[in-house]
Amino acid sequence: MNISSPVLQVEGLRTEFRNERKQWFPVVNNIDLKLSAGEILAVVGESGCGKSMLAHSMLQLLPKRIARISAGSIRLDNTDLVKLSDKEMRRVRGKDISMVFQEPMTSLNPLMKVGQQIAESVLEHEACSHTEATKRALQLMDMVGIPEAKLRAEQYPFQLSGGMRQRIVIAIALACRPRVLIADEPTTALDVTIQAQVLELIDQLKTEIGMGVILITHDLGVVAEWAQRVMVMYAGRKVEEADTETFFSNPAHPYSQALLASVPRPDAVIDGCEIVPLAEIAGTVPPMDQLGSGCAFAARCSRVESNCLQAVPVLTNHPSGGRVACFHAGVS
Repeated sequence: MNISSPVLQVEGLRTEFRNERKQWFPVVNNIDLKLSAGEILAVVGESGCGKSMLAHSMLQLLPKRIARISAGSIRLDNTDLVKLSDKEMRRVRGKDISMVFQEPMTSLNPLMKVGQQIAESVLEHEACSHTEATKRALQLMDMVGIPEAKLRAEQYPFQLSGGMRQRIVIAIALACRPRVLIADEPTTALDVTIQAQVLELIDQLKTEIGMGVILITHDLGVVAEWAQRVMVMYAGRKVEEADTETFFSNPAHPYSQALLASVPRPDAVIDGCEIVPLAEIAGTVPPMDQLGSGCAFAARCSRVESNCLQAVPVLTNHPSGGRVACFHAGVS
C-alpha cells in the first residue's frame, strides 16, 4: 500500500471551550495534521495535553453549548467535516471515520446485547438484511479475539470483562471498514496477548483497505512497534512531529526527550551496584485556560530562557528531519 495518498487533512484547527466566566479559551490550538492511507500516526503526550479533544473535534462530538471550532478545516478526502450539519456527520461517523473510545462501558448501550450493537452499526450504514448484519457481527467478534462469539453476542455489556467490552467497541469501530480509524487508548484494558492481536488486526486492515489510523496512546512501546509517524502534543499544541525512527533516535523537543527518559528500561535499571532512579517530568500540564504568553512547557523545562517566557515558538523544520516548536530544540 502506498501511504503517500492523503485521506485526512487537518489545517489550522482551533477548538475552544467556554469557562464559567463565559470566556472562550483554546483546547486544540492551530493543529495541522496529515494522515495518509495505510498509515498509523501516533499522537502522544500526558493526560490533559489535548489528544482526546483533538479526536472529538475531528468527529464533531463536542457539546455545542460550551465548545466550538473557531478556525481551521478537517478534510476527509474532499469533504470539510467542519462544514457538515449534524445529520450529515451522522452519515460519516462509523462509516467513513470511526473511533475507539477510552472507556468502553460509557460508549456501549447497557440495555442492548453486544451482538446487536455491532449489527446496528452495519445496518445503519450498509444496505443489508438483519441476518447479514448479525453474521458480520459474529465475524467481527472472531476477528478481535472474542471466544465463543455466538454465546457472547447474546450477553449485555455488564456481563463481560473490561477487556471483552473493549474488544466489542473495537469491533463496532471496524464494522464498516472505515477510511479513518481514531483509536483512543484502544488496548488499555487488554492483556499483552490480546493487545498484540488487536494491533495486528488494525495493522492488517489499514494495509488491506488503505485505512489511515490515528493512534492516541501513552504506551511508547506500542508506538515504536506499530506507528510510522509520531506527533507530540502539549497544552493543546503540536510541539514535535517526526517519523518514528527519528523520534526515538533523535527527539528534538525537551518535552519529547523527557517523555522518552521517563520510560522504564530494563537495561538501565542498575548501574554497577546502584539502582538508577526513573526519570520524571516535574510539575503538571497547565490548565488550558491559564496559559501565559510564552511557551506552555517553560515552567517545567530545564532549558528555559527569557525568550521562552515571552513568545510561543512556532513549528519549524529541524535538521533531524522532523518538525519542532522550540527555541532550543535539540540542545543537550
